[in-house]
Amino acid sequence: QVQLVESGGGLVQPGGSLRLSCAASGFTFSRYTMSWYRQAPGKERELVATIGPIGGITNYADSVKGRFTISRDNVKNTVHLQMNSLKPEDTAVYYCKAVVGMNHQWGQGTQVTVSS
Repeated sequence: QVQLVESGGGLVQPGGSLRLSCAASGFTFSRYTMSWYRQAPGKERELVATIGPIGGITNYADSVKGRFTISRDNVKNTVHLQMNSLKPEDTAVYYCKAVVGMNHQWGQGTQVTVSS
């Protein structure tokens, strides 16, 4: 059974940093691309960043380029999102995602709030 569990969210002031983590289980983690998405109140869920199976290829939404870094640990089966220079518009629920076979698997999400 595929399971994705996010952690690391919280309240941070503008300009601050947070590091999100997603612990994966129930599939061969090192074979799959992993992604972070976010959904702000009243908005559609959007892709934030992706990382290839061995971590060599990463992609970012234009809105987070230069501020966020996605990484993975294929020994610990975890994927991280380091978020720096946070802005109020980064406030959202952040979700980890894997596409395993034909199934889109999501975690439960972790809330990130950027506010003074």
